[in-house]
Amino acid sequence: MTNRVTLFEVGPRDGLQNEKEIIDTSLKIELIERLVSAGIRRIETTSFVNPKWIPQLEDAVDVLNGIQRKDGVVYSALVPNLKGLERAQQTGIKEIAVFMSSSESHNKSNINKTMEETYPVLREVVETAAAVGMKVRGYVSTAFGCPYEGDVPLSAVARVTEELLRMGVYEVSIGDTIGVGTPGQVKERFTSLIGLFGEERLAGHFHDTRGTGLANVYAALEAGIRTFDSSIGGLGGCPYAPGASGNISTEDVLYMLHGMGMETGVKLEEVVEVGTFMERILNRTLPSRVLQAMKKTCTEGESANERYTTDK
Repeated sequence: MTNRVTLFEVGPRDGLQNEKEIIDTSLKIELIERLVSAGIRRIETTSFVNPKWIPQLEDAVDVLNGIQRKDGVVYSALVPNLKGLERAQQTGIKEIAVFMSSSESHNKSNINKTMEETYPVLREVVETAAAVGMKVRGYVSTAFGCPYEGDVPLSAVARVTEELLRMGVYEVSIGDTIGVGTPGQVKERFTSLIGLFGEERLAGHFHDTRGTGLANVYAALEAGIRTFDSSIGGLGGCPYAPGASGNISTEDVLYMLHGMGMETGVKLEEVVEVGTFMERILNRTLPSRVLQAMKKTCTEGESANERYTTDK
């Protein structure tokens, strides 16, 4: 197995969608550009969901058109349907993502459709996007537990994953939307999914609701997963999943991976600076433990480069 791990930064979308105060478009653009400068090469920038449901991301077109895009960086955005895809095409974006749940109740709450009703909608989006040269990524939510139904069987997760791959998505991110997964469950579930679909077509998306986020990343690594979604400062949560707190923190994941000798190409110290930037914007302390530890160190004048591995 390779020791190269790819982080897919979801802070600008999944991280900001729950914020109550509308954040200025220019600050969102600056956040994305700062993340890219720190070495992030895959980043979810925004969402083309109806602004009525996610008003924080109403400026999706302006954000994408305002970014100074860099070669070698994948800029992605969430797209729920053909209307959203039409808006995305106004920006010249080359990659989008589609999403659905592996539990019926959460899918109805999140998308307002049954799972069977969702498949043809997503298939139309994926096929239309592919026809104009876009790559498509897929998300499977509630893959380790549902806020309404409780346990979700592996068979349900496998079926949704298989359907998305058949549609033509290149990668499926398996999500612990409400942060109920435990390392044993994560390793077992990913081992089974890798056996069915291969590790190169799967990614992990964990929330740290119950403090198991990093342990679950480690378990998924042991199973063979090498791509993980993370959010700057630990921002985020699902507006349609009661009790779901933030995503795993990009800073925390980087610190663990670098300490394990994994290569990411991302500069941890610069990511900490981005987290500090977001704390100023949001006027509050973010949950990332590494952000708090390294921010304090840098404030005291000690070079974090002298104490931490920052660029593997």
